[in-house]
Amino acid sequence: MNATQLYLISPLDVSGDFPQRLARAIDAAPGLVTAFQFRVKNVDQHEAAALAAPLQAICAEREVGFIVNDSVPLAKRLKADGVHLGQKDGSVKEAREELGRDAQIGVTCHDSRHLAMEAGEAGADYVAFGAFFPSTTKDTEHRADLETLEWWYRIFEIPSVAIGGITPDNCAPLVTAGADFLAVSGAVWNGDEEAAVRAFARVIADAPPPPED
Repeated sequence: MNATQLYLISPLDVSGDFPQRLARAIDAAPGLVTAFQFRVKNVDQHEAAALAAPLQAICAEREVGFIVNDSVPLAKRLKADGVHLGQKDGSVKEAREELGRDAQIGVTCHDSRHLAMEAGEAGADYVAFGAFFPSTTKDTEHRADLETLEWWYRIFEIPSVAIGGITPDNCAPLVTAGADFLAVSGAVWNGDEEAAVRAFARVIADAPPPPED
């Protein structure tokens, strides 16, 4: 049994029936989705907080970590479980000072082992590598490879997140390479979220586990 889990990333539009969709996705495979990233653009903090409230409640009920993308001030305002930092979103140290020692702080490391080691040394709780595949959600400048995931898995205790164009059809090699989390967005939200999550669950369970040294 592989321990890889799903890290759901929100679409940019989380209004309308999205809270119900989120609940259905998490409930489709109990225990598989353990983190949700709230990722909205071009809305002020007040509107973002209103959009976040029902989603945060759904995550709290299901013990799913609620992570805010890019914004330490918004994460602090929402009392979120953590924040995800891009390379231009400030330092792990500053985020830790603002959010406290229990916050989950993740860092985008693209395809760079150096950035990942720096993030780990700075106290990040996870590092994200990608993109592994072309993404429908955002333009990808960086392409990561399986060797980077395998290297990280062998050497470091800090969890790794694989991101970028990941679907049930292409995710098995990432599981075998040792990704702790698969960050997925379009593969779930662009269709039937329950069917997609169940498909991920089947592939993750059936994928060969990472080799033991």
